[in-house]
Amino acid sequence: MKTTLLKPEDYTRSPWKNGGGIFTDIADAHRADARLKDWDSLLWRFAATPIVAPGPFSHMSGIDRLQMVVGGRGLVLKARGQEFDEREPFTPVRFSGELEIMTELEAGPVEVVNLMARRGAAEIELLALREPGDRQLSAGTHLLYAACGDCSIRLDADNFALADGSTLKVELTEASKLALVSGLAVLGSIQLVG
Repeated sequence: MKTTLLKPEDYTRSPWKNGGGIFTDIADAHRADARLKDWDSLLWRFAATPIVAPGPFSHMSGIDRLQMVVGGRGLVLKARGQEFDEREPFTPVRFSGELEIMTELEAGPVEVVNLMARRGAAEIELLALREPGDRQLSAGTHLLYAACGDCSIRLDADNFALADGSTLKVELTEASKLALVSGLAVLGSIQLVG
């Protein structure tokens, strides 16, 4: 097991693909052979961003996306013949980066976290840990993000305190036991394919 504490001052900023806003990039991975770290070389990305006005989502060909509201409420994503309901915080939705999506904000601006992955390169999951308890983590990369206040977790026998806005990156070569001890954490899990 390898753990890395990522603090808000470690995060970088980058524009949305369509230029409509700014991501706070928490962690990502690109193809090892890529000369340039860009959207074409992206394997996965975990990021936070505010959505302050209704508008279109970026077109991301070949990217699968998971998204969750962590601040505010009332977000609805609308695509032709589909609706993704994020009105309640900490409700993850999954959608394809090719969908033409427009946002609706029913109660003002929101803050969201996004977990994105190149289709066929990685499998991803995103969920909110709100109640203390144990769960199994499989081999892969896991990101525990203290999205709204401090939290504490236990990995096997090791305890970690996460300050508000920080992230614990956990790289596992075998299964491990995770316990939320206090607070709330957003868990993003990535398993590379092949």
